[in-house]
Amino acid sequence: MVRDLLAPGRKNAHKWTRDRTWGRHSHGGKPVMMESIRQFFMANMAEPATEVDKDLPADLRLAACALLLELAYADDDFTEVERVHLEGAIRRQFGLDEEQSAELIELAEEQRAGAVDLWTFTNLVAEHYSLGQKMVLAEAMWGLVFSDGELASREDYLMRKISGLLRLEPGYLAEAKKRVEDHRSLDDGLKAASE
Repeated sequence: MVRDLLAPGRKNAHKWTRDRTWGRHSHGGKPVMMESIRQFFMANMAEPATEVDKDLPADLRLAACALLLELAYADDDFTEVERVHLEGAIRRQFGLDEEQSAELIELAEEQRAGAVDLWTFTNLVAEHYSLGQKMVLAEAMWGLVFSDGELASREDYLMRKISGLLRLEPGYLAEAKKRVEDHRSLDDGLKAASE
């Protein structure tokens, strides 16, 4: 079994050599363990969904929007910048116009106010979203958290709690955060260059 992991395709097992630099068996000049890890992540890490989720049922849209609102209120200050970011994220993710996104946000506000806990929303999303859709949602959540330029400790805590309830592995959450941070630093660099 271990041999299968270290020497995929036993037919080529005779081609494996001892790498003097790394002290590990390698194939094609790459250390085996590192290559195995890379292959595992390439095979198991889903690309985020890039298409708009227009066909997503209304209750799933509502649940995702309620989770975004929960994060917006996490630092007790739902700013205009956060509201604009939320509206844009909802329009992009679900392919809605301004009126439809405003209506969805209003309905989600009502649902959020009446909810006892996050489980109602996270369970629905966890059960019906693909990994790619969860990654897109996680990026939208991180974008919302960072939209006011600060990461409050309550926002960070809530992000981790929600991602756990969504059954999103910590590595995926970190990847979504990194993508948002990279995008923000690119935007900041472009703004500085244009000034």
